Amino acid sequence: METRIKSIWTGSITFGLINIPIKVFSAVKESNIEMNMLDKNDYSNIKFKRVNENTGKEVDYADIVKGYKRDDRYVVIEEADFEAAAAEKTKNIEIMNFVDEKEIDTIYYEQPYYLEPDKGALNAYALLRDALQTSAKVGVGTIVLRNKESLVILKSYKNVIVLNRIRFQEEIRNITELKLPPLSAMNSKEMDMAVKLVEQLTEKFDVAKYKDNYTAKLLEIIKDKAKGKKQVAPKLKVVHKQNDDLMAMLKASLESEKDKSS
Repeated sequence: METRIKSIWTGSITFGLINIPIKVFSAVKESNIEMNMLDKNDYSNIKFKRVNENTGKEVDYADIVKGYKRDDRYVVIEEADFEAAAAEKTKNIEIMNFVDEKEIDTIYYEQPYYLEPDKGALNAYALLRDALQTSAKVGVGTIVLRNKESLVILKSYKNVIVLNRIRFQEEIRNITELKLPPLSAMNSKEMDMAVKLVEQLTEKFDVAKYKDNYTAKLLEIIKDKAKGKKQVAPKLKVVHKQNDDLMAMLKASLESEKDKSS
């Protein structure tokens, strides 16, 4: 029997004059394999200790406080201070407005969460979920999680309301820091061929067809090693220079895709 996941936040959504008590659950689980750090000499587990940099002595977790350095000294911040910074936001998600989801660039998306109605909130929850679905809009608001305010959107997904944490504009780095080719740098013939290749490789998106093959292969290797089977690393040829004849490569790519489909 699968263990019910624990909620990471409880509070309310405010939608006009409507208040919807909810619980927040993580919508994702990691697919990577959990590894422990070991001493290579005897494979003992490595443990990390919280140590006072002046005395070198270990500090109990209960004796650790958070501090902000200001004018060469630390100002200790307590839990009450975090709540005082935004007491209302620590327990409330206020929907400030509604927008078309397509207007939000994917670069802003960070992490999804499931929202579950708390006691007595089933009807109000269903009302908001169905209104989002019918209007094809998403609600924009903010939430304070782990002492950090995040911009969020609320959207209808199947029969649940999903909260997507998204980044503020100031959190996205400016692309002027990068060395990039100018727009429309390619000639029209190459561009036509590239668009044809894109069209040839276009199909309806189905997330179920994409699998984490790397983790599956790594788990296979772990099982083989446990049985004493040696692994032979495949030889890979690293290409340091791209072929300058883009047209020739585009033609070859198109022909290759035609052969696959025939």
